[in-house]
Amino acid sequence: MIYYLLASEPAVTEATGESLPSMGLLDTLIPILMLIAVFGLMYFVSIRPQRKKEKELRKAVDAITVGDKIVTIGGITGTVANIKDDEITITTSIAHTMVSFKKTAISTIIKREIAE
Repeated sequence: MIYYLLASEPAVTEATGESLPSMGLLDTLIPILMLIAVFGLMYFVSIRPQRKKEKELRKAVDAITVGDKIVTIGGITGTVANIKDDEITITTSIAHTMVSFKKTAISTIIKREIAE
């Protein structure tokens, strides 16, 4: 669009005898500043809270103990039976099946209730 306007300026000048007002520095910077503002707003509205949520989940995953109930990203629920480095083995409620997952596959952690 800007190229069309710039290309049409000589035609307007020849037809009317008047030249178009030139764009100032501020007129050029406003669209760029608006674009930067939109990206900044997008960062603070969506990206930053997501990173904070991921950091909290990683802390919770590192604090998992045997007996906690978890839900995986695939929707499988179970009780933690064994923890090795980056792998967690859970027991599902159906026939007490043992299933192993990477820690990154955990989406929700439900801490076990401690009986008094």
